[in-house]
Amino acid sequence: MVSEKQLVLDKVHCVAEAVADKKAKDIRALDVFGLTLIADAFVLCSVGSEPQLKAVANAAREAMREAGRPALRAEGDQRCGWLILDFGDVILHVFREQARAFYDLDRMWGDAPEIVLDLDE
Repeated sequence: MVSEKQLVLDKVHCVAEAVADKKAKDIRALDVFGLTLIADAFVLCSVGSEPQLKAVANAAREAMREAGRPALRAEGDQRCGWLILDFGDVILHVFREQARAFYDLDRMWGDAPEIVLDLDE
């Protein structure tokens, strides 16, 4: 039987691989279990343009849908520079570089342990 923790890690890796395939940069995964009630893990990534933001988000949606784990909801869009896809216990944050620097979730969640990703960015 697969543990709940392993299911979360599988989701994290599925999302991270999908966004890496669309050339997202600075991909990080944070274990926020016990630090917030909204999710167990965050995946953060940066993109260079609005079309890339849309492509990255669509790739993550498709990969997770194919894995039987569709997005529950989305907030934001490519025009605002930050899109969030909620997969339940994993939340993907796709940022334009300026929005990532402004919101600085990397610093805000700096106490969260990083989940090791084996990606060829």
